Amino acid sequence: MYDLLVVGAGPYGLSIASHAAAAGLSLRVFGRPMASWRDHMPRGMFLKSEPWASDLSDPAGRLGLAAYCARQGTPARHGAPIPVEVFASYGLWFARQAVPEVDERTITDVSPCPGGFEAVTEDGQRVRARTVALAVGVMPFTEIPAALRGLGPAHVSHSSHHGDLDRFRGRDVTVVGGGQAALETAALLAEQGTRVRVVVRAPRLTWNDVPPPWERPWWRSARAPHSGLGPGWRNWFYAERPGAFRRLPDATRARIATTALGPAGAWWVRDRVEPVVPLLLGHEVTAAYAAGDGVRLALRGPSGGPVSLETGHVIAATGFRATRERLGLLAADVRADLAVSPDGSPYVGREFESSRPGLFLAGLVTASSFGPAMRFVHGASFTARTLVRGVRRRLRTGPAPLPVPGARERRAVVEAAGR
Repeated sequence: MYDLLVVGAGPYGLSIASHAAAAGLSLRVFGRPMASWRDHMPRGMFLKSEPWASDLSDPAGRLGLAAYCARQGTPARHGAPIPVEVFASYGLWFARQAVPEVDERTITDVSPCPGGFEAVTEDGQRVRARTVALAVGVMPFTEIPAALRGLGPAHVSHSSHHGDLDRFRGRDVTVVGGGQAALETAALLAEQGTRVRVVVRAPRLTWNDVPPPWERPWWRSARAPHSGLGPGWRNWFYAERPGAFRRLPDATRARIATTALGPAGAWWVRDRVEPVVPLLLGHEVTAAYAAGDGVRLALRGPSGGPVSLETGHVIAATGFRATRERLGLLAADVRADLAVSPDGSPYVGREFESSRPGLFLAGLVTASSFGPAMRFVHGASFTARTLVRGVRRRLRTGPAPLPVPGARERRAVVEAAGR
């Protein structure tokens, strides 16, 4: 029986595995390394985060993105976005340097067994470990608006379902959403000759500013320090103090996790969108119907009146919702036993352990507990250090029940259960 099974081989899973291996734990790592970045992002996309805020985490801190780029002769400068293909290659290099061999098979089921957990691979092999770290990324949590869910995949898809956009050349596509995924997808579609428009529920788009220079007068830095989530003290708190964020009141954490760093486009994509892509601002999809080879969308316009639109395909760039129920690889009884936060995501303790002893969670699914940093690569370092410390504690103490959550956590569980 292994000490730790890491499920997922993206930035969080690879970082956790690096720290666990350095700590001397016996472990197995399952998943296609950097799958989201290699398989679910079209060519031509860029990282929105700064290069220096996009490091995977090894204990010695020697395997950052800048170190990889220097080896490749690729610039990694503040204010210069990194191509997604470069970042994916960096992750593969990191895995070769810092992680035991990654088994690329998919884990389809995780169930309790005596002394820990038993995982089943896609081809039926069973692997046992005393603890498990789920670092499954964002793909299990894709969110498509209710009005579009009645359409089949020929008519609607999520923005994360596309490794390339070539299939839409010469077609008519409507992108729904006002964040970076929607706007960059629309820009790429327009640049390849697709007729594309963007439907945005908000009355206006939000664009991130060009980042301030890395070196600047001290008083400017004091007023708005750099952070892994952007300049400013609020972003600095979210990015650099996730442990302190977790000590905020439940309601405050839930509100921030839902609203902070909301949909916005990167400054470098603005000129590729506004002059060339029609923007239907203040419009909301209320219904959608298959119409021959295409789709008929019913929209509510800015004045509240109905608007009809016909298109060939709808791409929903509408984000992700990380709820307990979407962790489908967990056995039903394990999933049902997990305590939840007010937003429906699983509750995690201060070392990322769920209410099920020995089961640890990482990444987007922990954002309501540890803050917006968990939605970005930048959160991987804090997560890897803290989670592996929790795994080592659990291995020492064994699979005894966790302490009953405090009043705040009990209230969150009760409230969520009553929804």
